[in-house]
Amino acid sequence: MARYAQGHKEESRARLVDALGRGFRKQGYGGSGVDGLAREAGVTHGAFYGHFRSKAEAFAAAVVAGLQDLRQGVESLRAEHGKNWLGVFAAFYMGYKRTCELGDACTLPSLSAEIERADLAARTAYEGELQRVMAAVAAGLPEGTQAEREARAWVLLSLLAGGVTLARAVPDQATGEQIAAAVQQAVKMLGGEGEGEGEGEGEGE
Repeated sequence: MARYAQGHKEESRARLVDALGRGFRKQGYGGSGVDGLAREAGVTHGAFYGHFRSKAEAFAAAVVAGLQDLRQGVESLRAEHGKNWLGVFAAFYMGYKRTCELGDACTLPSLSAEIERADLAARTAYEGELQRVMAAVAAGLPEGTQAEREARAWVLLSLLAGGVTLARAVPDQATGEQIAAAVQQAVKMLGGEGEGEGEGEGEGE
């Protein structure tokens, strides 16, 4: 019975953290009160404090969970699409993740600026999970030393997160799509996808 109770509590916490993440992404840290977050998650004020001591602690948990989702997404795409995973990832990120509701957006562009103002414990937890996201991206890149792949992974993550941030901020759809297309092209180049295309064309003509 104790095992069931423990597992049930962990499952309830995971659902709560997921709902809180949506709330923080929609409203930002400053715009989210505990009462509003609890309503978003469909729990009582007391239930919220049954899992977290403060809004700051809940925010840190939501950010870490969001980055874990990103890492798992990268790993799944790598397993499913092999060497072409990065182009698929960029298309999804600059497509759906650029146009979806803020609550469903990626944590990386949505809440990274917020974590800057968080306490050291939250920033340290964020950094640890961000390092794991970077490692997952680097592991899927072709050629180069470990250090070179990691450097490219940091650039790719920064490019995607920055691209989504800019594209979401502009009201004109055409501008957003132009940003998205440019970012996707740059990602393919940095990831080595499409290298060699066109090589040999014109030879012998």
